[in-house]
Amino acid sequence: MTDSALGRAAIDDVLRSRAADRDRISAALLDLDCHDGHRLLAGASLTGETWRRWDETQHRVALLWRLFAEYQRVLDEAVAVRNRRRPDLALLTRLLTGDAVEMPGGEIPLAERTLLGPPVERVTLREAVDRMSDAFERAAAVIAAADAAWTALLVPLEEAERAWRAAARLAGALDGARRPELDRLGRELDALGRVVRSDPLSLVTGGRADTERLDALSAELSRLCRDLDDAVRLRDAYDERTRALAASIGAVAAAEDAARRAHAAVRVKIDAPDAEDLVPSAPALRDRLAALDRLRAEQRWTEAAARADDLDRAARAARDRADAHRRASTALLDCRAELRGRLGAYQAKAARLGLAEDDLVTSLHTRAHDLLWTAPCNLREATAAVAEYQRTIQAAEHETGSRR
Repeated sequence: MTDSALGRAAIDDVLRSRAADRDRISAALLDLDCHDGHRLLAGASLTGETWRRWDETQHRVALLWRLFAEYQRVLDEAVAVRNRRRPDLALLTRLLTGDAVEMPGGEIPLAERTLLGPPVERVTLREAVDRMSDAFERAAAVIAAADAAWTALLVPLEEAERAWRAAARLAGALDGARRPELDRLGRELDALGRVVRSDPLSLVTGGRADTERLDALSAELSRLCRDLDDAVRLRDAYDERTRALAASIGAVAAAEDAARRAHAAVRVKIDAPDAEDLVPSAPALRDRLAALDRLRAEQRWTEAAARADDLDRAARAARDRADAHRRASTALLDCRAELRGRLGAYQAKAARLGLAEDDLVTSLHTRAHDLLWTAPCNLREATAAVAEYQRTIQAAEHETGSRR
């Protein structure tokens, strides 16, 4: 209780301030009740950590509403006293600034009471606002955390469940046989789904929902869907697919034949000890293609689809190797042709410079020419000989230019 009564102007200021607090609190409580997270928590069958925190929050919110009702009662009484023809300023002062608000559920334990002390806890209007603010923040934090967790978890959960249903439909359309991997993923997804829907807060670490397991399940199911879809498509277009594979393998055989011919020509014309023979891939690829027919006969479509994809990749890689081998062989012949062309060009330049009868120039030209027109050609030595012939003519050209 205060030592002296407030004046009318001060009382009116306090009344306006406490009324404004009431309006803000009322709006906040209504927003809390209408929050999506609140409705989800109220309607869900909760377990574990989420149930424990929601149970605490429900009790906290119930006490908050009761405290708000008590706050409203004291404020209404103060307004009624103020509206009297002769308001009791001392009573108004006690109501507005004294311990006029009885805390709901705030009975003081017997061991803490004094003989003349009150049996319940009482606080001022201002203190009641502080208590309500603290309770509201705690309740709102739990509701917001659950809402954020569900928001983060339900979308990937539903995506994973759609992927599982899609995989199950594809498996049924393929052969209807039970698939241990699909069954395992379904059990894991069911278990995780129950946790997501009933106890999302147990999956929150560091303030964020952990979607790692859901993401991993989605990735596994997406991969399984792709495999099953590939199997269905292979089954439905087996003949067309194997004809395309056979054509690819035929292209490999043709490319390898061209590479072998180029390599044989190079071995006759070029001394290239590092040029190895190409190991043919086409026969092994044809064997792998034939193995697909056995898988087809056994209705092992998933394995057949995976092997068909592997075979397609292997055929492309073999074709690339054969083409690269052929290009490497022809590059040696191209190098010899380039050296022959360069030797001829510098021979013409030597003639223009009057060096056709020069003994050194003639001997260098003869050595380079013999190397380039001898089979098999030693490209390393020929390259060095042409380079030396080229440097000699360039030096003579530079000397002639200096004399002029």
